[in-house]
Amino acid sequence: MQRDEELFPIGAVAARSGVAHSALRFYEERGLITSERTPGGQRLYHRDVLRRLAFIQAAQQVGLSLEEIADALAAVPEHAGPSGKEWREMAKAWRPLIDERLRLLTALRDQLDSCIGCGCLSLTHCQLANPGDRAGRAGPGARYLHSRRGPR
Repeated sequence: MQRDEELFPIGAVAARSGVAHSALRFYEERGLITSERTPGGQRLYHRDVLRRLAFIQAAQQVGLSLEEIADALAAVPEHAGPSGKEWREMAKAWRPLIDERLRLLTALRDQLDSCIGCGCLSLTHCQLANPGDRAGRAGPGARYLHSRRGPR
């Protein structure tokens, strides 16, 4: 693949991608993107960094962590965004993770006005949904949110 050797300063990349200068520097520190430096230390980016940034933004919007994104990008050449084939493989691998997050978000949405099983017993309703702190005996955290059964 032939590379476009035109380089862009951080301001141009920030404007085109909608990503703040500070986020670009942070992504670079984390190894998600790369830049070249002028003798004066100014960051210059190849055009293909825009594809990587679009990928990072899309992955973050579906709830993936930067660690998960970095793992995925580790399989992609440094100066490239994911190809169509690579994107399909990542999407296939992420589907179960996204499905589980959707299940949790749906459960949270459906239980926002009732007990999620935190065991706090501070809400009047919890006396009905969690008498004797049954949720607390089931373990730490929001027990009903993490179980598929909900309050018992």
